[in-house]
Amino acid sequence: MNSSKIFDELKRRKVYTVAIAYIVAGWALAQGISQVFPVFDIPNWVVRLSVLLIVVGFPVALVLSWFFDFTRYGIVRTPDAEGYGKIDIPRPATSKEKSIAVLPFTDLSAGGERDYFGEGIAEEILCALAKINGLRVAARRSSFWFKEKEAELSEIARKLNVAHVLEGTVRRERNRVRVTAELIDASEGFTIWSETFDREFERIFALQDEITRAIIDALKLKLDIPTTGPATRNTEAYDLYLRARALGAHSDERSLERQIALLGEALAADPHYTTAWAELACACASIADAYRAPLEVLPNMRHAALMAVKTDEKAGAGHIWLAAVALNYDWNFPLAKAELERAITLDPNSSDARRWYGWYLARVERDFIRAREQMRWARTLDPLYTWPVWWESDIAIAQGDHRAALQFAERVMEIDPDFFYEEDPIAHVYLAMGRWQDALKRYQSLPACTFSRPNFELAICYAHTGDTARARQILKDLELLAQQRYVDHTHIAAIYAGLNDKENAFAALERAYYDRSARISAARFYPWLSPLVDDPRFAALERKIAQSIISLPPEPQPSDSFA
Repeated sequence: MNSSKIFDELKRRKVYTVAIAYIVAGWALAQGISQVFPVFDIPNWVVRLSVLLIVVGFPVALVLSWFFDFTRYGIVRTPDAEGYGKIDIPRPATSKEKSIAVLPFTDLSAGGERDYFGEGIAEEILCALAKINGLRVAARRSSFWFKEKEAELSEIARKLNVAHVLEGTVRRERNRVRVTAELIDASEGFTIWSETFDREFERIFALQDEITRAIIDALKLKLDIPTTGPATRNTEAYDLYLRARALGAHSDERSLERQIALLGEALAADPHYTTAWAELACACASIADAYRAPLEVLPNMRHAALMAVKTDEKAGAGHIWLAAVALNYDWNFPLAKAELERAITLDPNSSDARRWYGWYLARVERDFIRAREQMRWARTLDPLYTWPVWWESDIAIAQGDHRAALQFAERVMEIDPDFFYEEDPIAHVYLAMGRWQDALKRYQSLPACTFSRPNFELAICYAHTGDTARARQILKDLELLAQQRYVDHTHIAAIYAGLNDKENAFAALERAYYDRSARISAARFYPWLSPLVDDPRFAALERKIAQSIISLPPEPQPSDSFA
């Protein structure tokens, strides 16, 4: 490490800050001792010893500041520079490696009304290939990121770190399906295998098996097709599921409501459809807190997750979403940990299992080092998925590693320039750093329609830059909206905290507690609530949450509606 890097590392680990603070405090303390002790006839040797201890403590403080940092969570180990302050760039795969990305199949049906069907075919093939020993398969979300984007196959392979790409087309007319699939060596640019299939729609599951077997043969892999088979053999349920799955790409309330309704229809057609149960739990979790009070959808969310596990205990998705419910809303942290560890055991290469486990480690155990290791693993498995990157940015904030947090936030916006989930990722980091003007400028540069409701972080910025009138206007707008529909009251509490109105801030946190907001279960984790952490009422709230664990019923209880 050269001298410039050493100085940068000293600055990152706040050694300079600690040194200056220690010298100032030590000098003041020594002066106080030399003035006060003689007044009380304390021997001079005590004065000298006290000053000596202050001097000896200086290098000890510097050593400790190198390894540890003080955050609102207490003392945590400072992360190493390597691997945490940068985004990983995967090495290019070669054609000799057994790795593949499955792109969404292009829909050629009349009118293009069945675009979801091409995605569904590709996803089923991808899931089947992912279970083959010796074959590394790029995650669905990263592969599907290239849909409707103009990108060369070599670029796709490089970004996904794969050697082969499968692409194709589908055409569906009445009860007939035509699928054309092509396997391409991305590094050499030539086709390894291609074929066209004409089948009745009722034979769609057998067709997917045929394509999977053909790819295995073309890649010269051991023919080891899993015996679990598809999640359903009911074509009606399958079609409804694919329609719902396609809506999952949209985060607006109407799309989520429609997705939940379609999944309910799919499960009515096949109550044993494990994948649909897991997708329903995911959809309920997506609509909770964002648009609906968690208590309103929690029974159906919990029931769906339990049914996903009950119908197929060896499917990892059910365990993941049961853990998410336990972590965010039931506050049953031991269950969340057990379910996530089970999911990872079942599928070590599940990016969802890894990111949720990292989220658990950060929020509950506050083990930021291991949490970021899990997020890094999730990012490697699913490099173009925003959520592992976004969550690692939040974890880096909690850890005090703001440089890395900002890099991750910038990476989120590179992957998806329209990624705004109640906050702008970059402005959110500025806010956590106390860079109020930078955060304010960032928010003011965004179009007014960026957020669907009054922006609570913008209000916090106004509060800290002296424009309390605008902060209070946003607060008023949010409170009026809360009278008409659900609003997460941790956001209202955050504005009051920024305005130094702790009474109303804690009143809002109490409301969030009774609404069972996901954020209230780890309120200390969110930087906009940090002004409240030292208040005794905050610790009392944390104790109350710890005593509010919900134990799940031994058998899933059916719900009346999924809408």
